[in-house]
Order: sequence, then C-alpha cells, then structure tokens
Amino acid sequence: MKIKPQKIQASLVIMLVIMITVLVGCGGMKSASTDAGAATSTGESTSTEPTTVKLQLKWVPQAQFAGYFVAKDKGYYEQEGLNVEILPGGPDIVPEQQVAGGSADIGVDWVGSLLTSQEQEMPLIQIAQIFQKSGLVLVSKKSAGINTPADLKGKKVGNWMGGNEFELLALFDKYGLDPNKDVSFTKQGFTMDQFLGGELDAASAMTYNEYQILLESGLKDSDLNVIDMNDEGVAMLEDNLFANKEWLDANKETAAKFVRASLKGWKDAIADPEAAVDSVMKQAESGSTTKEHQLKMMQEVAKLIQPQGMDEAKMGYTDEKMFQQTADIALKFGVIKEAANVQEAYTNEIVDMASKTQ
Repeated sequence: MKIKPQKIQASLVIMLVIMITVLVGCGGMKSASTDAGAATSTGESTSTEPTTVKLQLKWVPQAQFAGYFVAKDKGYYEQEGLNVEILPGGPDIVPEQQVAGGSADIGVDWVGSLLTSQEQEMPLIQIAQIFQKSGLVLVSKKSAGINTPADLKGKKVGNWMGGNEFELLALFDKYGLDPNKDVSFTKQGFTMDQFLGGELDAASAMTYNEYQILLESGLKDSDLNVIDMNDEGVAMLEDNLFANKEWLDANKETAAKFVRASLKGWKDAIADPEAAVDSVMKQAESGSTTKEHQLKMMQEVAKLIQPQGMDEAKMGYTDEKMFQQTADIALKFGVIKEAANVQEAYTNEIVDMASKTQ
C-alpha cells in the first residue's frame, strides 16, 4: 500500500514537535538571554546568576569595616546582583598581594601601602577613598608637658612602625626634629601597655581604636593631650578601595555596583551605629572585642568617612589634593623611591558611575 505524501509530512511534523518538547524539558535548548555564557559588549556576563566579588579587608572584622557588613546584611549587594564574599585580614595578609594575585577582586588598605605596591609594578588602581581624614594621633598625658609638637623634643615617642610611622616623620620634619637625635623614636606594641605603664611619653593611637582603649582604661579626655595629624597638615589618606586593573577593565559595571552598595551600607552605618555594630559583632571572633568598644569605634570612624560639613554625595571620592599630599609624604620619607604618577594611581570614574547608574 502506498503512503500518501501528505501523511508522511504530517508524521514528520509530529515527530519534530515531540523532539523539541523533550529537548526543552531536558535543558538541551537555552535562550541566549539566559545563557550563563552570554556577555555584554563590555565583556561582563548578563547571566541572572549573581556575580561573585571577593573583598579583602586589611584587618580582622571590626567597625572600621562596618559599611561592608551592613551592605551584606541588608541585601544591598544582592540587590545589585552581587554575591560579595568579605575576607578577613590579619597580620600576615597583605591586601595588595591578594588582589594582584587574583585571590580577591577588591581590597581595603591605606593609600601609602597602595603606592608602595604600585611602585613594585603590581597592576592596582584605587577606585574609591572611604576615609577622607587620617585617624592617627599622638597622645600624651598632660603631666608629660607635651602641649605642642615642638614639646616632643627629648621625649620618648612610640609608633607601631612597619609603614605606620610616616605621618610622624613628616610631623618631626615640620618642627625640625631629628627622629634619631631630638626624640627617642621607639617601636610601640599593639597594646597601650607601654603608654599606660609610663614607658612612653607620647604614643601613637587611632582615634577609633587605641584612643578609645585609653578611655576604657580609666583615663579621661581631660587627662590627655592630643596632636592630630590632620590639624598639623601631615595627614596621609588611609582606608580606600582598590582593584586589579585587568579585572577592572572587564568589570567596571560590577565595580560600580559594589561601590554603590558599599556606600549605601556606610551611610546606614553612620546613621545607625548601634545596628551597624550588630552586623560587626556577628563577624567578630567571639571574645575578641565588646559591643561597647565597637560602638565607639563606629562613632569615630564615621567622623573620618564623613567629616563635619562634608556633602554626603562626596563620600567615596578621592580628593586630588589629599592624595597628592599623601604621595609627597610617601616620597619624602622613603615609602616610595620615585614620585607617584597620581593620575594613574587612582580614578573617580567608578564612584561617578556608582552615583549615576541605578
């Protein structure tokens, strides 16, 4: 019996429909718009899967980094399509090395450290300046008679060294003090025991950490004299955000999303310090700190991120004058051997993108 051509065509159509249905059900066919391999013209993935960004901190979880923990807890990163992993730092972790080597995408450190790494030809660039002021002060008991920096002559002055001493060297230079002759410049431990025990006339302290430890030990503000690096014009920029240049070239939109969410987290942390500390305490090692100490830290950190009178819209921007001052001090005191190319050391492009794109 001969089969009519019309019947053959109908059978083929039915078989084709069945095959397509099976393939789609098994995931054998994918739309280009949902393909994990699809990318934009800039090379960034258009996948609906969240993009992972690894943030390397310069130290252990504390209120110094509260904005990032708040952004993660409140879902700000998730809203931007990001899965942010916050990697704790420590004494043996150099954020620049982690980012340059690809173990992290974005890092937090002081600008002086970044300048050193850039001079060593690590492919890094600053994408945001979080702390707008230096938190470093020299503190002394009033009984030591150090009322001005000139009074440091003949005194025993402490600092942690290892890259933290350059603002003090600039201070000594400003007042014509030779750190090898006019003052006894001494390595300071990571506690304030030397100062409390009278072994140091003046000690280095961060406003948000060591200075608060002194107050917690029973001293009062009225018992102490403070020399502020900002007031003396020798401040260097501290906590920033930086990225690997190659990663940034291919991920500018991702970087902008990260910065936008992070700044949103910082704004919330400044507005509600107690809630921010709750986020910090979830991450801090048990027994390593107290909520009270972290709350004071958060309150002081807020003053560095958004100094009095600063427009909130300027948060995250790198000030050219302050960056240049930091680079000049770094050059003068040997942090870097050659003058930094400031124009290539940082960019405000990512913060601009973060403020304009939604």
